[in-house]
Amino acid sequence: MTVDTHKPPQGTVRDWVDLRADQCPDRVAYLFFDGVEPLRWEELRNRARVLAGQLTAQGAQKGESVAILHPNGREAIEWLYATLYGGFRATVINLVAGDDAISYALEHSEARFALVGPAQQEMFDRVCPDGLTRLPVSGQADEIKLHPLAADDDALLMYTSGTTGRPKGVVHSHASLLAGGWTPAVAHELTSEDCGFCVLPIYHINGLCVTVMSTLITGGTLAVAEKFSASRFWDQCEEAQATWFSVVPTIISHLLHSDLSPSPETRARLRFGRSASSALAPDVQTAFETRFEVPIVETMGLTETAAQILSNPLPPGVRKIGSPGRAYGNEACILSPDLIPLPPYTQGEIAVRGPNVMREYLKNPEATRGTFAPEGWLRTGDLGHVDEDGYFFVTGRLKELIIKGGENIAPREIDEALYSHPDVIEAAAFARPCASYGERVEAAVKLRNGSDLTPQQLIEICVAKVGAFKSPDTVFVLEDLPKGPSGKIQRIKLPDVTR
Repeated sequence: MTVDTHKPPQGTVRDWVDLRADQCPDRVAYLFFDGVEPLRWEELRNRARVLAGQLTAQGAQKGESVAILHPNGREAIEWLYATLYGGFRATVINLVAGDDAISYALEHSEARFALVGPAQQEMFDRVCPDGLTRLPVSGQADEIKLHPLAADDDALLMYTSGTTGRPKGVVHSHASLLAGGWTPAVAHELTSEDCGFCVLPIYHINGLCVTVMSTLITGGTLAVAEKFSASRFWDQCEEAQATWFSVVPTIISHLLHSDLSPSPETRARLRFGRSASSALAPDVQTAFETRFEVPIVETMGLTETAAQILSNPLPPGVRKIGSPGRAYGNEACILSPDLIPLPPYTQGEIAVRGPNVMREYLKNPEATRGTFAPEGWLRTGDLGHVDEDGYFFVTGRLKELIIKGGENIAPREIDEALYSHPDVIEAAAFARPCASYGERVEAAVKLRNGSDLTPQQLIEICVAKVGAFKSPDTVFVLEDLPKGPSGKIQRIKLPDVTR
């Protein structure tokens, strides 16, 4: 079971953990910071078996949800693998979603057992539904019994951000979860010699699949930070001897506006940085690469596709700035409103199909049916077009379009105009109801410390770049824009925080 660039991985997560433990038992699989001991592949397998056996002995049934409430760290990695190894549905909980969303996920998942970090105990006590038990952690097992496991068995349950209502529970099988680690491994040419750097939470699909699962597929190493820190980022890259990292555009912007830089040795070692979860403004990408001399590979993914669906190739391949790239390991197309694939340069909805696509939304057959188009295409909800080379360009989200006087305006156009000024660290345009036009354009920004840039100057920049009609009537300067667990700006919350 070596990585095949033409065929997705076969088997289960258990099979791959066993393979890595047998092939390279002493190689470091996951390393941590602040003096925490690393996990080697054989040690990870042994720990996963023992903990999985404990879950089985407690009465956990094959395929049932087991809730995991842990921040990034050694215990989170151990429990994630234990749950997958044991044949249970790992239900990773977004720790910053708020009490209501966490309570809903725990209840909706019907989890009977929870694995809770010490710092999460108080929150768990507040939101814990009846019938959910926190399991104690033990390092011993008298007898280990495990459920039989197959590739099409449930492996992961992850809840969406719920920006358009209640969060939906995305269910992945072992096959699609492994494929979610395989697609970035193929696109980024990852090998067992690579060491990735993860600063994104593994309760988000990007952190879990792109970094944790790709490491399982390649047999390489992953350095896991508890959270992103601009002041420690480059030092941690050096300490881990990382060859690549995975971040989001807001992190790239914060690093760009920091006074710190990587050492020459770190620059030379880093093959690339990876950006995902939301669009990366071309001006920000160009400025980052110019300053740090580290190429950024823009990508695109969804929870429903175990992360990546599109990626730019690595240098010296053609990276098209402003595009999240082309399909690797799956197929992508543009669909018309009546769900027919469209030719290049025709605006429509981006759709994907392949081995990394989810099984269903848990207990929501109507939403599942609505997400899948004929011929197995999964609708992403993103608008865009594809060029003659197969590179996709995203213009916005269907549900985020600003409809002003009957004309569709993609917020991303305004975002990129705002990011063109070097003082802008975060930016997002949004719609506000308006009696005259139905909706009007507004925007919010975070500026670098000491900036004297005014809202009127920002509006003038937008007018020059996108025209007066599309430009915001008002720009709000905030200390921080609301963000989700991956660091993606939550546009839907801006009307409320700018009242």
